[in-house]
Amino acid sequence: MTSGPSFALRPAPHVIPVTSVPQVMRRVLLALLPATVVYVVVFGWGLLINMAVAIVFALGAEALVLRARRRPIAPSLADASAAVTAILLAFALPPLAPWWLPAIGAATAIVVAKHLYGGLGGNPFNPAMVGYVVLLISFPTEMTQWLPPAGTIEPDLQLGLAAQLSFAIAGLLPAGTGIDAITQATPLDQIKEGLGEMLTITEIRNGALYGALGGRGWEWINAAAAAGGIYLLIRGVIRWHIPVAMIAAIAICAATMHTLDSSRFLSSTFHVFSGATLLGAFFIATDPVTAAATPKGRLIYGAGIGFLTFAIRTWGGYPDGIAFAVLLMNATVPMIDRYTRPRIYGRD
Repeated sequence: MTSGPSFALRPAPHVIPVTSVPQVMRRVLLALLPATVVYVVVFGWGLLINMAVAIVFALGAEALVLRARRRPIAPSLADASAAVTAILLAFALPPLAPWWLPAIGAATAIVVAKHLYGGLGGNPFNPAMVGYVVLLISFPTEMTQWLPPAGTIEPDLQLGLAAQLSFAIAGLLPAGTGIDAITQATPLDQIKEGLGEMLTITEIRNGALYGALGGRGWEWINAAAAAGGIYLLIRGVIRWHIPVAMIAAIAICAATMHTLDSSRFLSSTFHVFSGATLLGAFFIATDPVTAAATPKGRLIYGAGIGFLTFAIRTWGGYPDGIAFAVLLMNATVPMIDRYTRPRIYGRD
């Protein structure tokens, strides 16, 4: 009697997923590369310094918490989720920042916003935005020390890699250089302050800090972020609902108010290409853990972020409201998903 073919039996799952967390994170890192290059060209090496510090402390915090929880460390560090959180946080920080700023932000993002709720997949709030908001509220002075974009400052005041590294590590600047001489407010911050002084949008935008579409330099960073976001859409890492709804909501709100009073309200183009709008739309709001899961829910979620961002920028106390808008809408995700759940086939 001949025996039939033998099959190796293995435990579930028996269907291997097309994508995995490490693969998705690698694609996100690749998509962030254009914005990283443009950011360094515009603001210097500070972004890379912040990234390095944030990654080290994010991975260190992840390892310590996993060890305390008696969980395997290597797989979690290898999935690159902590590194992505650190890099997104670094994008939100001023390029000229002391080393402890990205360190505290990264540790807060990983320990408080991620592992306090059970780790990857269990956190209700975007970790990078939690870390950023904690820094913004706790250290407002350090979080507003932005370098001017390339071409808007005297060449002898521009800081190279060594000078930015010296400030990050030891807080030292070149002799005869003061922090106030080489830093200034962002375009959105200047506009908010100018409107408070009863200046018009046209009067404020006469300065060298403003480009054709938005803040000088920021418009190119946002364009590069959009290019990376399109790559993520093509690769299927994210879906179109959230970025389209978010950008459309900001643009519609801005266009409506700008039509009513162009001297007091920015155009939709300026809103879209300034601040962290497109980075937020494609890389932050689309976080699969903290975003809405249903197609209709994603549209509501994205539109809510766009509306809140516009409202905070226009009437709130902060010049760029992406982080606060994302965290507020994170809190609404359970309700959005519950009431936008698709009807089960065959059930009324």
